Amino acid sequence: DHPHALEHFVTRRLAGEPLAHITGRQRFMGLEMLSAPQALIPRAETEQLAGASIDLLQSSTASRPARVIDVCTGSGNLAFAMAHHVTDAEVFGSDLSVEAIDFAQRNGRHLGLSSRVQFRTGDLLAPFETADFIDHTDMIVCAPPYIRSTKVEQMATEIADHEPRLAFDGGPFGVTILMRLIEDAPRFLRPGGWLTLEVGLGQGPALTRRLQRDGNWQDVRALADANGDTRVLLACR
Repeated sequence: DHPHALEHFVTRRLAGEPLAHITGRQRFMGLEMLSAPQALIPRAETEQLAGASIDLLQSSTASRPARVIDVCTGSGNLAFAMAHHVTDAEVFGSDLSVEAIDFAQRNGRHLGLSSRVQFRTGDLLAPFETADFIDHTDMIVCAPPYIRSTKVEQMATEIADHEPRLAFDGGPFGVTILMRLIEDAPRFLRPGGWLTLEVGLGQGPALTRRLQRDGNWQDVRALADANGDTRVLLACR
């Protein structure tokens, strides 16, 4: 039966199904995450955002645990990476997709981190419109959908046919969610708190200028990947 199982996997892979869906697993920041069609497969490039965000939290001199919100949490990969590497952080995740939140909770059980991350269903920061979070959040992190709606149709079958459109369709210009977060985040962040974002190829320079022109941010940093492209933005309130 074993050769037939292998043949079945090869057939699925050749049909464009992502390897992570076939194996049901994907590694991210040293954690072995579950992978399924309910949420975007954790991307290697998102590890740059995770690493930079974790470094900021670890270098904080605050005497209390950091309060972190992961927006567009998907499978929960960023939220769990933060909880795993910053052991006293209070981590929350939100997603518009009920299926993604259910899957993130499954991932929490699989990783043994259920007690460390609380998930809420809703649009971006809407689930956190309470006195606990407004002006009291230390970090908002987001790897959002950032592909232009028109480009979604031209994407590789492996992505377009097997992963949730909600997870990568970023609207007409690919920056709809990023722009909303830049507008909304200052209300939630305490002074000295950070907004950390993953951005699409080519979006970095314009978004960096947008943050620098906005009086809400005192320190804006653009991080390049190995190819020299800005893929991560860090902005301090």
